[in-house]
Amino acid sequence: MKTFSKNPGIESGRIIECPCCGSDQEKHSPFYKYPLFSYVKCSVCGLVFQNPQPVFDDLSKRYDDEYFGYEIENEENFLSLMLKGLIDIGFKELDFSETGKSVLDIGCATGRLLYYLKQKGWETAGVEICSLAAEYGNNKRDVNISVKPLEENCFAGETFSFIHASHLIEHLNKPAQFMDEIFRILKPGGYTALVTPNIDGFQSRLFKEKWRSAIPDHMFLFSKKTLIKMAEKSGFKVLKSVTWGGLAAGCAPPVLKKAADIIVKKTGSGDVVMLLLKKTVS
Repeated sequence: MKTFSKNPGIESGRIIECPCCGSDQEKHSPFYKYPLFSYVKCSVCGLVFQNPQPVFDDLSKRYDDEYFGYEIENEENFLSLMLKGLIDIGFKELDFSETGKSVLDIGCATGRLLYYLKQKGWETAGVEICSLAAEYGNNKRDVNISVKPLEENCFAGETFSFIHASHLIEHLNKPAQFMDEIFRILKPGGYTALVTPNIDGFQSRLFKEKWRSAIPDHMFLFSKKTLIKMAEKSGFKVLKSVTWGGLAAGCAPPVLKKAADIIVKKTGSGDVVMLLLKKTVS
């Protein structure tokens, strides 16, 4: 799981309404509070998010050469995790005979997953705001990565048959608009795979404010329930949800970690949640 984080420093902040249900600040209760940032929980839908939030221009500065080095160092491990997630949702069994095989990976870093899919015959495109990572992927792998945020690419409607976004939505200021844009550019009958930390998971409940995903770079902390609510609000049909991750490596003996990983996967209380979404044909 990606846990790269930078200390926020001095940034501009803005108060937001809950993007999942639209409730205002008066209906939000304190959740986790840290010296430089804090989370609130919406008392209407339960979504947890930073409030106030740094603006996008400040957020984007965090994805610099240090972030690029982190992605390069870990890209093979991240690829392995992403492929395991795709296996869990039954990606190989999905039918793309009507839509073709065109993939957009949003927050694709160095394009490692795109390169893997390109070798499997997919037409590839990516979005990554770290210019060094995007340049690396384009020059080394020729997978067509744009450095613009998703909405600024102005992709034509119904362009892609599969959209993948792993550990990305929690970093965004406007996740609801992000979901709307994914729905717009996905072909009817196409699929989306969405991955994010799970605040209803065992690790979050165990570590609380010390949970490894409660970090400055995560604007939102979704549960399976709030993530599904946001996806359905944009028009998606949820086909499958899976979770995984019982205990982080190194925090427990291997035997205990293995047992915890098995239990949380069976009970749906893993540290990470993944949804398989479909844009049904109208």
